[in-house]
Amino acid sequence: MPCYDDLKYQASLYQQAAQSAPTPESIARQFEKGRMTVWQRMEKLIDKNSEPLIFFQNWGTQLDGSSIVTAVIKIHGRDVAFYGHDFTLRAGSMDATNGRKLAWLFDHARQQRIPIVGLNDSAGAFVPAGVGGLEGYAQAFAALRRCSGIVPSIMCMFGFNAGGGAYLPRQGSFLIQPKNTFIGLTGVSVVQSVLGEQITADALGGPNVHVKSGVVDYTVENENDALLKVRELLRFLPSSCYELPAITKNTDDINRLTEELDRWLKTAIDSSTGFNTPIDIGILIRALCDYGDYFEFQPARARNTICAFARMGGYLTGFIANNSAVESGQIDVAAAEKNTRFIRFCNLYNIPLIFIEDTTGFLPGSEQEQLGVIQSGRMMLDAIVDVRTPRILLIVRNAFGGAFATYNNYSTGANVVLALPTARIAVMGAAGREFVYKKEIQTLRKTIAQEAEQQKQLNNADKQRWIAEEQTRREAQWITQYENEFLNPREALSLGSISEMVQPEHLRKTVAKHLIHLMQHYIAGPMVGPQREF
Repeated sequence: MPCYDDLKYQASLYQQAAQSAPTPESIARQFEKGRMTVWQRMEKLIDKNSEPLIFFQNWGTQLDGSSIVTAVIKIHGRDVAFYGHDFTLRAGSMDATNGRKLAWLFDHARQQRIPIVGLNDSAGAFVPAGVGGLEGYAQAFAALRRCSGIVPSIMCMFGFNAGGGAYLPRQGSFLIQPKNTFIGLTGVSVVQSVLGEQITADALGGPNVHVKSGVVDYTVENENDALLKVRELLRFLPSSCYELPAITKNTDDINRLTEELDRWLKTAIDSSTGFNTPIDIGILIRALCDYGDYFEFQPARARNTICAFARMGGYLTGFIANNSAVESGQIDVAAAEKNTRFIRFCNLYNIPLIFIEDTTGFLPGSEQEQLGVIQSGRMMLDAIVDVRTPRILLIVRNAFGGAFATYNNYSTGANVVLALPTARIAVMGAAGREFVYKKEIQTLRKTIAQEAEQQKQLNNADKQRWIAEEQTRREAQWITQYENEFLNPREALSLGSISEMVQPEHLRKTVAKHLIHLMQHYIAGPMVGPQREF
């Protein structure tokens, strides 16, 4: 019979197994690839002077289970459910034991209402485990799906991840991919053998590929930057759908004047290009939020829209803003998909929304139709209609056609609609004059054409040039009249489509007071009632 000291010694070996099992050679190979071990990655994430709470020291004779580490760690003083693949053991592969460990961790996070962080570095299912590896993935898939909308999750992609190793982390709320890593359904060799396509791993599943498609939300230089991004992003996330995001102490006065916006808009509107002048909407967001600090979602994708987390009066807020500095701020497929993802996340986790509108509408054209702009636009509209958190619309400049009708107005559920003096709200922009003054313009063009025919000294080319110049000069009156009658907020104010006109220098004060009032009466909780189809 073993003595007590023998039992303690055996137990210490069990405790050390995961960290002592990797050979020096396997660790060296990991370092040669520019990668850290899972334990080093964890150390970079956790708060100083805190220790991880490791779950499942179930490393058997074949190290079954050891290629994934599960724990609860402290980040910014709060508990976070953590898992990380240990590539130095069986290439971080999945077996049935690992699947149970991950499923238990995900269910634990959901029950304890704490966020999840996953560090993925896996070759996929452990082939000798047979169907056990596939069952392991299936268990993890189902458990992580049960967390969706209950607790937020952040996934980092390290190394080479294919198949289940790509599907599982993409179930998470946010995905971060450093350079020199791979995510894909299959690897390069399979693509080459099945399709005969010659391609590199980076061109098939590198960060530049996935950041454009929206598979990846953030790309970074290296693993260290990815871990720093995790800590930064967690500052803006609540722990679960059952609570409000933390309200931070705030010394940035909500009554602070935003006089810089007055100068910014005056420079744009009074320029030679007037209302067509591209403006960087990030300038307005910085002026509104506390300390000018905001954190973008998918910053490298669809720059014609900006989605960002920020705080106003200490309250975490989601901004969705048309950015006319890129593609005139028109909403295309990528922008609609980006907006939809962000809106739905904020809606699930009790984050109020501020929509900032300055767009002439959805981007037309055959390419967008082929990509499914109607479907993507509908998804965005559905997401806006479904919002149950407080939301405000601020119209900065252009709000035309379907963009106004779908972009969080009173009819689609806005709590407050505000407008700057530069707001222009209409079915169409300047081209609308062709419909409003159709008869007058047609008569004018016939008169100009007749006058051109009377000028016998002009050849055909000169006549056409003269006609174009005369039309531009004489039709200016109709453009001016259309702008005076339709391209202004007057009708919207009279109909109650806008609640209040705001001067730019008072914008932060006005928006913040509305937001604080709404949030003081908002009761946090999970989504209830029927859910939509996607």
